[in-house]
Amino acid sequence: MTDSLNTYLQDAQPRQLAELQEWLRIPSISTLAEHRPDVKQAATWLMAQMRQAGLDNVELIETATQPMVYADWLHAGPDKPTVLIYGHFDVQPVDPLPLWTTPPFEPTVRGENLYARGASDDKGQTFLHVKAVEALLQTRGALPVNVKFLVEGEEESGSRAIRQYVPAHAAKLAAAVALISDSHILAPGQPAILYGLRGMWTAEVTVTTADHDLHSGSYGGAIHNANQALAELLAQLHDAQGRITVPGFYDEVRVLSAEERSNLARLPYGEAEILAESGAPTAYGEPEYSVVERTGARPTLEINGMWGGFIGEGFKTVIPCQAHAKISCRLVPYQDPARIADLVTRHLEQLAPPTVKVEVLSTRGGGYAFLTPYDAPAIQAAARAYGRVFAKEPVYTLEGGGIPVVNVLQETLHVPVVLMGFGLPDDNLHAPNEKFYLPNFYRGIRTSIAFLDEMAGTDTQG
Repeated sequence: MTDSLNTYLQDAQPRQLAELQEWLRIPSISTLAEHRPDVKQAATWLMAQMRQAGLDNVELIETATQPMVYADWLHAGPDKPTVLIYGHFDVQPVDPLPLWTTPPFEPTVRGENLYARGASDDKGQTFLHVKAVEALLQTRGALPVNVKFLVEGEEESGSRAIRQYVPAHAAKLAAAVALISDSHILAPGQPAILYGLRGMWTAEVTVTTADHDLHSGSYGGAIHNANQALAELLAQLHDAQGRITVPGFYDEVRVLSAEERSNLARLPYGEAEILAESGAPTAYGEPEYSVVERTGARPTLEINGMWGGFIGEGFKTVIPCQAHAKISCRLVPYQDPARIADLVTRHLEQLAPPTVKVEVLSTRGGGYAFLTPYDAPAIQAAARAYGRVFAKEPVYTLEGGGIPVVNVLQETLHVPVVLMGFGLPDDNLHAPNEKFYLPNFYRGIRTSIAFLDEMAGTDTQG
């Protein structure tokens, strides 16, 4: 980087932090209807920042759910590639509020961390790309490549609008690569490139044993308790080692090659780190796979919530007639969410004794897993960018979470998707005291600049 760009980036840090804090004060919780005006306010705030940065065609895209923002800069010329940058400005709910050390929408710097809801997921990581564009236009007067932004306001609530928007506007969004920063690296000085994400299927399971709640003295021992029946059914979905017992569940699971398992084994992250982060006494799951493989390359079936009967203050001696559970499956490449839905549903129906009726209702559209070759030219451009800024080569890893739009971008636009994150594993995403490590915010701006420079000389057809 030139002296003028370095000086600009150094001098701009206080302003960049103040601007990010201003954005984080907007409680843009997309899952709660009362915050819909806040989500739109977050969108219009971003639009103002994009115009200030020098982007063109800044547009608010209204939808039936939450808004999106589009902007571009297309003056590098047709011989230069176009980079489509995706992010989201909506955030998760803040519950439980008492566990926050400082209020979630009063961004607070403690040490080298910025604490606020959305600091890392994903306002901070989206904003750094806007600041990278601004820095280049302020110091060079031009970008090395063409750039488009598409930033949504409902990633945390299903990305419904963008799933429809991208296919309908494929020509407008055409690019050589999609760049997403909505993930983490392994340590402050150890960058990582995600080349795969798991997909998802979710459902609500309801068990019914009678047409109304019953007196436990009059009917106890004669009518199957719905809570008990549900627990019995769910307990049969795994064996003692954590393997999923649904017939056919693993049939389409992608098999890791020996080379890939060897690469994953070299990651500076494993059982000790995951136990330290979680506070769990010991690891759980398929013993023939490492924890890195279990959380990135193996599918899961989780029970996310259970309820039924009387749970209020005091005591009520009833036999509940219904019990409910929310379940989810994290899926790996080649698994079809619709087929998994059918397999799990049929298995629960077959397990159900004649004393109960079981219903499985899928609760949101299933998402496929994502995988991209880590030798793709765009991925290698990201690796060089990380190396230039962090002075350390990135490692390649798989992630257990999912980003709904990744497959939509990859399959509709037919482009590689580069997942270049700057968060840390302990950023408390979706939990109290979410944070963003500020040195990585500033390094992220520099890495974004380096990536755009690297892409300018990349053969995207290679």
